[in-house]
Amino acid sequence: MRAGDQLPTFTRHTDFANFNRYAAVNDEFLAHCMDDEAARGEGFPQAFGMGNLQWSFLHSFLRQNIGPDGQIIRLDAQFRSPNLRGQLLTVCGTVTAVDGEQLSIELWTQAEDGVRLALGAAEVRCSG
Repeated sequence: MRAGDQLPTFTRHTDFANFNRYAAVNDEFLAHCMDDEAARGEGFPQAFGMGNLQWSFLHSFLRQNIGPDGQIIRLDAQFRSPNLRGQLLTVCGTVTAVDGEQLSIELWTQAEDGVRLALGAAEVRCSG
């Protein structure tokens, strides 16, 4: 890989079933994630996903692109917009630097309208 390369995307439809499964695994049944009225009461247009669900998508994207023996050295992300229920969420990334098997990657999650929900950077080591 070279600096400037776009990595294959990772996509998930974030519907109630995805939110519910994530909540069950993490014992994180938050009202604003499950109920539109609760979310509206907090100033959001509808129910929205847990930030850590997007975090897990960022990790899945990296795992998909670095191979089974690859290593995630560092991942930083800032959440900028909520992942509203029903959105098609895509994780995208661009290689920004290469040093042997180690890559620096700019990555982000975005909704189908192109709005970036989370912005991040990662350092990874690819498997052979």
